[in-house]
Amino acid sequence: MTNPKITKIETVIFEHEIQNMGTDYNGFNLVYEKGNVHKMQSSILRIHTDTGVIGESTGRQMSANVAHYVLGKNPFEREKIYNDLKRGLRHTGLTAISGLDVALWDFAGKVYGAPIHQLLGGWRKTIPAYASTYHGDENGGLSTPEAFADFAQQCAELGYPAFKIHGWGNAPIEREVANIHAVGQRVGDRMDLMVDPACELETWADALKVGRACDAENFFWLEDAYKDGGVSVFGHRKLRELIKTPLLQTEHIFGLEQHVDFIVNGGTDFVRTGTYEDGGITGAMKVARAAEGFGLDVEFHGGSIPHRHCIAAIRNTNYYELGLLHPLISNTKPPIHPPEFTDELENIDTNGHVSVPQGPGLGVELDWDYINAHRVDTIVYE
Repeated sequence: MTNPKITKIETVIFEHEIQNMGTDYNGFNLVYEKGNVHKMQSSILRIHTDTGVIGESTGRQMSANVAHYVLGKNPFEREKIYNDLKRGLRHTGLTAISGLDVALWDFAGKVYGAPIHQLLGGWRKTIPAYASTYHGDENGGLSTPEAFADFAQQCAELGYPAFKIHGWGNAPIEREVANIHAVGQRVGDRMDLMVDPACELETWADALKVGRACDAENFFWLEDAYKDGGVSVFGHRKLRELIKTPLLQTEHIFGLEQHVDFIVNGGTDFVRTGTYEDGGITGAMKVARAAEGFGLDVEFHGGSIPHRHCIAAIRNTNYYELGLLHPLISNTKPPIHPPEFTDELENIDTNGHVSVPQGPGLGVELDWDYINAHRVDTIVYE
């Protein structure tokens, strides 16, 4: 199979519902809301080829200009496609590449009869996971520091080795600080702890206060603390000078070069990457290898099947982010994968690990009965 061609791009869009879910004060963060039903849309991208093998990925639609560029291309030429689109989409970001690149890796794995992590040189069969919470709410769910501490204890008892807090969007800084102390004092002796304010703390000074609380409770990392948007190298370098808790940055910058610039200028300790933000598996693995070259660890943003494959092939990483999770909300993900590959609260093994798929390509069969039953649209380019 020397010169296959992409013949058709298909996006299947379907809906799913999450019970007891709403949004917070500004409509961006999903939070607990008893009795409310939140409707969401997801999609499956399918790359058809003249070989009959179809590469698939979940979660993102493809724009018309990307689809027209891809049609007729050799699906094995991932590096060329990545670099062409990186240049062509430089004004709109690498997120438009992600679904396509994952589907091309899925295609290659299916052709060679091997899981993606094996093509990447991977060896792990399972990965330790941290429980990553939904944001705090004002509705009786994760609405107090004690509620977060209770949930952290629940996760520890389930076997999770680590726990990450997403606090409130507009809470007084004193409550954010109290939250760190409450969780740290409850489970800090048996779990690695992280906090991600998601760039919602109002000032750099608030970030410093949270950082000092993290120091007191020996947190594993502090991530995207304040409203610089997670992109100020100078601001985070100054923060690193005044606290001992490691910083995890670079979720909100895109691509290899910006990550390297952030690293060499002292803006982070851990390096964040993701297939969505950084141009698929191809782009995320470039960031992971660059971090390795600087002697730093890389951590993937969010859970997904592609991330399981990437992490399985990387030495310099620590955890899989399993989330988002809430003690009062279950079944937050569309049930399109088997339970062991669906990121719900209890879908870890007794060691707090998740499994790495072993089938060809992404290695997990999609539940097309569910997808077709909830299908709302199909977009085709050919």
